[in-house]
Amino acid sequence: MCGIVGYIGPRDAVPVLMEGLGRLEYRGYDSAGVAVVGPGGLKVEKSAGKVRDLAARLPKRFKGSPGIGHTRWATHGPPTDLNAHPHTDAAGAIAIVHNGIIENSVELCRALAADGVELRSDTDSEVLAHLIARSGAPTLLEAVAAALRLVTGTYGLAVLDAAHPDELVIARNGSPVVIGVGDGEMFAASDVSALVRHTSGVVHLEDGEVALLSPTSYRTFDLDELVDPTRGGRAGTGGEPKAPRAPVAIEGSHEHYDRAGHEHFMHKEIHEQPGAVQRALSGRLDHRFQTVHLGGLGLEARDLASVRRVKVLGCGSAYFAGRLGAMMIETIARLPADAEPASEYRYRNPVIEPDTLYVAVSQSGETFDTLAAVGELKRKGARVIGLVNVVGSSVARQCEGGIYLHAGPEVSVASTKTFTASAVAFALLSIFLGRMRDVGPADGGRLLDGLSLLPGQIEQVLASEDHVAEVARRFASATSAVFVGRAAGYPIACEGAQKLKEIAYIHAEAYPTSELKHGPLALIGSDVPTFMVLPGDHLRDKNLSSAAEVMARQGPVVTIGPGSAPAGAAAHLTVPANQPELEPILLGIPLQLLAYHSALSLGYDVDQPRNLAKSVTVE
Repeated sequence: MCGIVGYIGPRDAVPVLMEGLGRLEYRGYDSAGVAVVGPGGLKVEKSAGKVRDLAARLPKRFKGSPGIGHTRWATHGPPTDLNAHPHTDAAGAIAIVHNGIIENSVELCRALAADGVELRSDTDSEVLAHLIARSGAPTLLEAVAAALRLVTGTYGLAVLDAAHPDELVIARNGSPVVIGVGDGEMFAASDVSALVRHTSGVVHLEDGEVALLSPTSYRTFDLDELVDPTRGGRAGTGGEPKAPRAPVAIEGSHEHYDRAGHEHFMHKEIHEQPGAVQRALSGRLDHRFQTVHLGGLGLEARDLASVRRVKVLGCGSAYFAGRLGAMMIETIARLPADAEPASEYRYRNPVIEPDTLYVAVSQSGETFDTLAAVGELKRKGARVIGLVNVVGSSVARQCEGGIYLHAGPEVSVASTKTFTASAVAFALLSIFLGRMRDVGPADGGRLLDGLSLLPGQIEQVLASEDHVAEVARRFASATSAVFVGRAAGYPIACEGAQKLKEIAYIHAEAYPTSELKHGPLALIGSDVPTFMVLPGDHLRDKNLSSAAEVMARQGPVVTIGPGSAPAGAAAHLTVPANQPELEPILLGIPLQLLAYHSALSLGYDVDQPRNLAKSVTVE
């Protein structure tokens, strides 16, 4: 995975590229580099480390246009100067930046080596620069297309050629690339966050598309329809440009990508959750009829009435939100529902049922595994809706409809406000489906009242941050932790363990509370804290009995829930009471703060944890 940014226009490209790379660093932060076409030809500078390390290395006279830049998250080869992008051909005339994986790179490398080409890096990406240079095609567009025909794998690609300083070529297959439309200038990026300061409209490339950018225009082509002049085609024939697509407005402004006085983006985004939830609810609660408006589902009432099962697919935190959502759908709408990792779903040749509604969950809308699962479902005729945060994203475009989260941009690698907004979206979907079935007006009104309370209740939880920070510091020295929860509390326990692992690097496992005595109790001791999700529901007494079992074995127990601390608990993180079906949404907030302050006390990079990237766009 990585971040890509490109520019073509009258300005010096370097400031645009460096600013864009800074905003994209959350997508990859092992190394960074830039390439520009200047009066003396192609110039490249790259460095292992952060974007600031690249900035310190750039010569003062490093200027030019067009230009491309890249932040890397290593997949092939360690993060070194040589493995950093951009990569160039042997003559140093063509430069590429690439996001994705070239699956047949070993065979391509062997073929290039047999022709006397010496590759300088350990990456799979470098082969692209050499293939483009050796294509024999008369134009840069055709050279890129010829090279891509030899490639098996995924790519988001941007290409410069010193011989064509008035052109920039980009391409997409399985990894996002967008065109930013400016006034007498054009931009390209793997994420709109790199472009918000320069343009308000973007065009999303589809898989299998190649685009030719000049300062004043952009043209898109289907790769399969471009004639290959190296195989008997006549240069310039076939492959007519596709009809121009209207740019899509970017949601949010550049201020949304600043820390706004917070030490970290994660801290800012945790504190943005009251507003994020309010936006997720805005215009969707119908108190007159005690139901929910979801105008973007793209399904008629008759279609939804025929649904007999719901299957949720997602990865990481989106998967855990889906597990909570499936429990809400079963509890509220009384429809059988379950969740499964999208990364595994398509590999088991699943049975697609015509009366099942499939829900794909993805913060970015570009998660490769989730996109692949959606594609498999669509090929088999399934009804698929999306829960995504990014308007115009690939998941949103592939699905028949869905629910936008409207949580606002999320920069920190660890998901916080989008997890909470996803849980709220599932609550809305559950009520919507339930009111079409067995949920009466009284219960519908009760749940709407509970949803309306959430923004204010989240503010109450955030007001107790100092206490959560104290608990986090107390247990940050633990090398292992156990998280437990019953029923809808279990997905919250899973997400709490995920957060602690992601940013504090503390080994953490999550279990259903009822499973403690079936094995996990063997882990318990005075140096292993247990974090128990403790809703104020009918299972509270059973949960307290399990807490007593842990404490009897000298294990410290930290409970998270409404009300006062249970007897013997090492600490209690309080949340306000809400309706039983909705209370789990609140229980996740203290666990986010717990992970944040644990990582902070240990001195770790909260926003950019090791080995991880925000948007997983490779398999």
